Amino acid sequence: MQSDNLHYGIIGNGASGALVSKDAYIEWLCLPHFASPSVFAKILDKQAGHLGIIPETPAVTHQTYLENTNILKTVFESLEGSFEVLDFMPRYQKVNGSYYYPPELIRIIKPLTGTPKIAIDYNPALEYAKGKTETHIKGSHLISILEDETHYDTLFFYSNIAYEQVMGRDIFSLDETVFITLSYNEKLELPTVEKAWYDFDLTKAYWMTWVQRTKTYPLYAREIERSALVLKLLSYDKTGAIIAALTTSIPETIGEVRNWDYRFCWIRDSSMVIKVLSQLGHRKVVKRFIDYIIDLIPEKDEKLQIMYGINGERTLTEETLDHLEGYHGSKPVRIGNDAYRQKQNDIYGILIDAIYVELKNYSLDYERKEELWEVVKNIVWIVSNNWEEPDKGIWEFRGEDKHFTFSKVLCWVAIDRAIKIAQLLGIEKPKWVETRHLIKTQIEERAWNEEVKAYTQYYGATSLDASVLLMEQYDFVSAKDPRFIATVKATEKELLRDGLMYRYKNEDDFGQPSSSFTICTFWFIRSLVKIGEVEKAKALFDRLLSHANHLGLFSEDIDFESKRLLGNFPQAYSHLALIDTAIQFNETSSKAPH
Repeated sequence: MQSDNLHYGIIGNGASGALVSKDAYIEWLCLPHFASPSVFAKILDKQAGHLGIIPETPAVTHQTYLENTNILKTVFESLEGSFEVLDFMPRYQKVNGSYYYPPELIRIIKPLTGTPKIAIDYNPALEYAKGKTETHIKGSHLISILEDETHYDTLFFYSNIAYEQVMGRDIFSLDETVFITLSYNEKLELPTVEKAWYDFDLTKAYWMTWVQRTKTYPLYAREIERSALVLKLLSYDKTGAIIAALTTSIPETIGEVRNWDYRFCWIRDSSMVIKVLSQLGHRKVVKRFIDYIIDLIPEKDEKLQIMYGINGERTLTEETLDHLEGYHGSKPVRIGNDAYRQKQNDIYGILIDAIYVELKNYSLDYERKEELWEVVKNIVWIVSNNWEEPDKGIWEFRGEDKHFTFSKVLCWVAIDRAIKIAQLLGIEKPKWVETRHLIKTQIEERAWNEEVKAYTQYYGATSLDASVLLMEQYDFVSAKDPRFIATVKATEKELLRDGLMYRYKNEDDFGQPSSSFTICTFWFIRSLVKIGEVEKAKALFDRLLSHANHLGLFSEDIDFESKRLLGNFPQAYSHLALIDTAIQFNETSSKAPH
């Protein structure tokens, strides 16, 4: 039975990731990488594949992460005994310095008390369950095969449980620790319970070491750490790409059609992620993403797309999987994302801002500095020639292009940070200074609405937009600027509902939004901190944190009425904003008189 909320934990290793429900059902897994077709997709359709455990007698479950790791522990307690399930995807450093992160998942089931009895519920459905997956015993393993005119895929299952018991879903006594290794590749060295524990120990050590390198703060330390671990899980080790979320088609509102595939690398989201991770001390993730960007732009006049595939794919054709019922019946299920065709002028400013922060702090030891400078010049050329044009905006409106205020502000940011990068390199660019002035003047004249007393969503509009609150964060205005303070107040009045924020309330291509966009609430709280309303901001922040799931994870959206999590999960946007807002509270606290 599907959960009525996103009560899942995420595990992963930099190749892919999986969602594990509170009762230890693995309901989402794509192999060999994040954007591959699913092998388990029960979260989208109860017939679309899963791996679960069925206790013989009803059990109560408790789920937590092992401290300072991305290893998930689910404890089952029943009258006949208790046991724990440890789920992880192996990741650790090898002797030669490279990282081991195979496309596989390991599950260790360990008896704790009594004599619990369980069955294994194994039902893979390869290639998004597009055809019939057949599973057979083949000597030392189970092999699952999907083969028809258009698809061929396999999955390998290794265990010390008798395969006949697995195939028959037979109940057996859990007298000793058992393991399951699910692998996209056939294993040349036969997995054993000893090897599973070996991978567990090294993976645990890897995550604990990673956390140890993360900058700590006195306030909200646990929430910052978990969010940082989530962001790390959404980074693709092979290329440095960062995905927006692990899933596709978890709806923004149940029963509606705002269902999108987020397993791609949005330049905007990823640039925000690396800026936050840089603050926390994780430069390797930052450097790999910047390398990914450099490699995307081989020619000087090539424009950036708003998003790419994790391996740099440029064409992300959107299609629907009509055979899947969708999350709680919310169709369609989409793979691919047609937004890759859109023009969004804000991406350049957010990217250059992240590059600037990195170069300002570590400019002397970035070996691809000359290539990066070419990227910066290329972006300035694009922005200088396009900033006066309308676009689709940060929220990817599929209708008419408009002069969105946020896009214009980020065009200003692109030129401003490019000038600062040039100064770091000892280069003067007077023409860029002139362009920066022109953009700022136009925004101040055309985005401000005197009647509304706010910077509005787009030129000439009366509607408000939470993204405009970022103009202070990107140094376009001061937090003390009366216009910014007035915009915060107007935005609160218009978009805040029961402690949660709308992105905007005006109708878009699919009607009026009916759920809260989580990152926007964080943006509003941060703005309150900056204008001095710290106590009010903290009360809202603590309330928002209470809406996370049982593991402290956030999706993209929250329902205003029920407070259930909605949208793709877990969402990089939400967790990077959580970290950024928590850091603001720490910085404000450190400056306060004692």
